[in-house]
This record gives sequence, structure tokens and C-alpha cells, in this order.
Amino acid sequence: MLSPIDFIQDLMNPDLRFLPKALVIAVMSSIVCGVVGCYVVLRGMAFIGDAVAHAVFPGLAVAFVIQGNLVLGGAVAGVLTAILVAVFSQNRRIKEDSIIGVFFVAAFALGIVIISRAPGYAGSLQQFLFGSITGIPDEDIFTVAITGLVLLIVAFLFHKEFVSVTLDREMARSTGIPVFALDLVLYVMVAVAIVISIQTIGNILVLALLITPAAAARLLTDRLAMMMLLGPIIGGGSALVGLYLSWSLDLPVGGTIVLIATLVFLLAWFLAPRHGLLIRYLRRRARPIEGEDDEDHSDRGALAPATPVLESALR
Repeated sequence: MLSPIDFIQDLMNPDLRFLPKALVIAVMSSIVCGVVGCYVVLRGMAFIGDAVAHAVFPGLAVAFVIQGNLVLGGAVAGVLTAILVAVFSQNRRIKEDSIIGVFFVAAFALGIVIISRAPGYAGSLQQFLFGSITGIPDEDIFTVAITGLVLLIVAFLFHKEFVSVTLDREMARSTGIPVFALDLVLYVMVAVAIVISIQTIGNILVLALLITPAAAARLLTDRLAMMMLLGPIIGGGSALVGLYLSWSLDLPVGGTIVLIATLVFLLAWFLAPRHGLLIRYLRRRARPIEGEDDEDHSDRGALAPATPVLESALR
């Protein structure tokens, strides 16, 4: 296994120019996904994130076939599919999750058909599904950097509105907040965050980069501001450590990054200072028998929705 010093030397090796590019894109996309993922986790939108990951695939496939920009192609496909879902969901006879299932799986199938018409079909499909660190062009670094910066600015500008909709959609609508428009903006942000991450981590595993760091951060803090700081730190750190281990041990990059992020989540699940399983167990052991009712109440509070967190963000 390579030492960290050896890894740094490889990063500086001009014959391995793809390696620092992969590191920069992996860390930048992980940071962006960490921020956007906080809204996804708090709103319980994991299924939508998974669906968007499927929806961007035909855009990526078209861009690949015509030698266009992958980020732009995936973003266009994700936005169009999100709009279709939003429009068709207005028919209350069919629930939104059913509409999502229909359109996003259909989009993924369309992507497979399109990519199958390209030369080198098998290798191209594997690159899209599982990621690749060897084929990242130089211009993609600037594309990911600019796109990620725009997403972070949008998240900052609409932060309070996103939190209001998450806290109570009907209350937000009654106060004049454009809930439908904000949903579309968030769908687009999720789609773009996924697109800029796919080249490194792949289409199949990209949802983990969006959900796992934010979920780990949610276990570590009750404050939304701290959660949105910890999420990107966990995501970026997982990308750095994952790329180092994958390069040292000759492992798949995407899978290694996801496993590192999952390990952080599991550590938070067991060892988080307030909501960790071990801390709650020790607290129950230390509490006298007659306080059993209080114990139950405390547990319920630990597992309650994020309402106090969201309310504090609105102040």
C-alpha cells in the first residue's frame, strides 16, 4: 500500500496528470453534493435523488455520442424530466412517487438505448455506470468548478425558502412562498449536483455521495448550519481518502469513496455525541429505573423530525 507521501508524489507526477484532475473533481463534487444533500435528507427526498440520477443518463449518453459537454447534456435531461414529473404530478389520481418511477426509469432506459448506438458501447456504459478517473478532460475541471459555485450561490440565496418549504409546505404556500417553483429549483440543483459527480463515482453510486455525508452530519448535530458545514466536510474527506485508498490498493474509485462515506455514517450512528447508539445505551444504563418514562420521552426526542433544527434556521 502506498504511503501518503507516495500518493502526493504521484499527484505531482506529470505522467499521471489524470490523478490530480480526478482528485479535484471528486472533492469539488463531493462538497457540492454535501450541501445539496442536506436539503434532500431533511425533506426525505432520497427517492427523488435516486430518480434524478437515472434521469440524467440519456443526456449524458447524447452528449457522449455527439462529443458534447457531459455536464450540460445531463443537466438538460434532468431538468426536462423534472418538469415532466412536476406537470404530470398535478393529476392527483396518481401519486407523485408513481410518476417519478415511470419517467425516471424510462429516462434511464432511453439512455441505455442511445449509448448502445455509440462505438465502444460496453466500455462507455461501464464508464457511465461506475465512473472513471482516467478520461476526465481538462475543461471539465472548470465546468465543475463554475457549476458547483453557482449551485452553492443558489443554495445560499434560497436557503430560508428551502427551509420554510421543508418545515411546512402548506404554511409556506399560505405565506406566498412559491412552493412549486422552489421544488423545481431544488430538483434542478439535485440533477446538476449529480451530473458533476457522475464522471468520478458513476451513475449507480452517485446517490450515496448526495445522501450519506448529509445523513452522517444529521446524526452529529441538531443545528442546520453545522449540518451544512459537516456534510461537505464529510463528503470531501471521503472523496480524498477514497481516492487515496483506491489508487493505493487498485480498487474502484466510486465504490471506495462510497464505502468510506458509509463508514463515517456508521461511526456517527454508533458514536455521535448526542444521538449515537452507544451514547443512548450508556445514558439508559446510568438512568435509575424510576426515570423510565423520562427515558422514553428522551428517545422519542432523539428520533423526532428535524423541526427544531429547521425552526432555528429561520430565526
